[in-house]
Amino acid sequence: MKNLIQMAADYPAVVILLKAIGVMLLAYVAHVLSKKYLVGLVTVITSKSRNRWDDILAERKVFNRLANVVPAAIIHVFAYTFPPWEGIISRISLALILLMIVLFLDALLNALVQIYNTYEISKHKPIKNYVQTVKIIIYCMGGVVIIAVSIGRSPALLLSGIGAMTAVLMLVFKDTILSLVAGIQLSYDGMIRIGDWITMPKYDADGDVVDIALHTIKIQNFDKTITTIPTYKFISEAFTNWRGMVDSGGRRIKRAVNIDMSSIKFLDEDLKEKLRKADLLKEYIEQKDKEITRYHIDKKIDKEDKISQRRLTNIGTFRKYLYYYLKSNSRIHQGMTLLVRQLPPTAEGLPIQIYVFTNDNRWANYEEIQADIFDHVLAVIPKFGLKVFQQPTGSDFKKLAV
Repeated sequence: MKNLIQMAADYPAVVILLKAIGVMLLAYVAHVLSKKYLVGLVTVITSKSRNRWDDILAERKVFNRLANVVPAAIIHVFAYTFPPWEGIISRISLALILLMIVLFLDALLNALVQIYNTYEISKHKPIKNYVQTVKIIIYCMGGVVIIAVSIGRSPALLLSGIGAMTAVLMLVFKDTILSLVAGIQLSYDGMIRIGDWITMPKYDADGDVVDIALHTIKIQNFDKTITTIPTYKFISEAFTNWRGMVDSGGRRIKRAVNIDMSSIKFLDEDLKEKLRKADLLKEYIEQKDKEITRYHIDKKIDKEDKISQRRLTNIGTFRKYLYYYLKSNSRIHQGMTLLVRQLPPTAEGLPIQIYVFTNDNRWANYEEIQADIFDHVLAVIPKFGLKVFQQPTGSDFKKLAV
């Protein structure tokens, strides 16, 4: 024993080296045991549990991050065994402990977001932007404390120095502050949710919202590209959210066909009889004939007085036919607005506009329904003695030349 004491006195550097090796070996063994057994045991328990949230904690390696504190804590506990460097080792190991705690909190917050996203409310009230704000605060405060511990100064002293740089910090974190305020307003008002169909022409955005973060909102366009837009832009600039249309169960068709006004005329008896054969118009024409006859009798209008007489027109009958056609269409939403109306005449003819809602708002189905309707409209127009207006084409000029 005396020889060992004498050797320690003669070779202090060797003793310090042996102590260091011993402490490092102890820290390594503790690290391995905590990772292999403690974390392993927790992983086994969570895998057998019916709860989803503990599986997410394991997937996010929350327990692994916490286990990383063990070796740093052991070094900090045995720092007193190195008198010359006790203070330095103690501060560095404490800084490492704080760093591991910050990383643990980061992993824990990520897990909490993932757990929250498993609930239906997450689609209406996303919290990712708030969590990212908390992360920034944790990293900033953690960084200040770690630096203060490392240099042996009070964190309050560093914070007072940072206070003098407030203007600079406001400039550096301008976008973060704007995005945080915008995120709170968007979430509170329910202006944007995950899965909403958003259009923002200025940024060529037309698709579904797939992610709402602190600084950005990601939109997957219908061509599968991703558009990333700063969060605060949704407060300062205009955008369209189609959620109301989707939730209503109907999607609007608003399209007009221009009728050549030179083809508009009163119905003669031949054309009236042809149209009377249409199932959708039979009752209407009979009712109008009775109404017109009664009017002529009441007003004592002479049969030769063509100006004072009331008569059916091909354009009015066509408009009524479209109304009945849409009312009988099973793919048109009958509980929403249904209009067939004339718009003001233009140099391109008389617009007859269809204003209805389909009962299927899926894009492909909606386009098919709309196309089927106007296929029929364009094909049936000549049956009423009407013509569709279109600009003269090359073949029209060739006919003139002949």
